[in-house]
Amino acid sequence: MKFSFDPTQGLIVVPTRLTGPGGDVIVRLALDTGATATMVNWDIVVLLGYDPAAVEDRIQVTTGSGVEFAPRVKVASIEAIGRTRKDLPILCHTLPPSATVDGVSGIGLLSELSAVHRSSRWDCHG
Repeated sequence: MKFSFDPTQGLIVVPTRLTGPGGDVIVRLALDTGATATMVNWDIVVLLGYDPAAVEDRIQVTTGSGVEFAPRVKVASIEAIGRTRKDLPILCHTLPPSATVDGVSGIGLLSELSAVHRSSRWDCHG
């Protein structure tokens, strides 16, 4: 999955493939350098075959509407910007109906991408 963008054109949306026990789906994640974690819409995580309601691992997140606790689920794999990583933890949160994206790609994923040449956790795709 290749990706290019113009940072002067507003919101940067990264097409991202998520894989779980129920299959895979390509989502649209907004690049958010202020987010410390990657967050995906609850419904998509369910579609992938996970049950966020049953997850005990919950992380406190601050949203525009206040402080909430979001389930953290390890997805089988995530592919973005031409690279794939297995077992990436993501947060699940219901996005408003007006959202034009399926979630946000946080700084944690960006750190993983920048570390690709120093780590064997990523498989590079041409």
